[in-house]
Amino acid sequence: MSSSRTDVPLAVDRETAETYARWFQALSDPTRIIILSYLSRCTSPVSVGTIVEDLDMGQSTVSHHLKTLLAVGFVTRAREGTARLYAVNHSCITMFPTAADVVMGRSPMPTPKPVGVS
Repeated sequence: MSSSRTDVPLAVDRETAETYARWFQALSDPTRIIILSYLSRCTSPVSVGTIVEDLDMGQSTVSHHLKTLLAVGFVTRAREGTARLYAVNHSCITMFPTAADVVMGRSPMPTPKPVGVS
């Protein structure tokens, strides 16, 4: 006999689930993980050209993946003259392990920070 578990509350509401899904999707590509890992080890913001050179990737590839990481708030972008400099958004990165714990039922649900909040 099967029974319904209607008494089990949802751990994540729809809006939070959508935010977490965007975060997980942003990390679903190995190139984005490589770029994010690289940026996390940089001591200051870096240009696309520096990333291209240091990681031996094409400029369009790096730009495409930075756009995705920027859209979910994992990286920040600042202008310095004509260059755009990228860095890890540490406030969003610290929320990611919590998101994984919440999805897997290991911690209470936090409120995710909006994209771009530092």
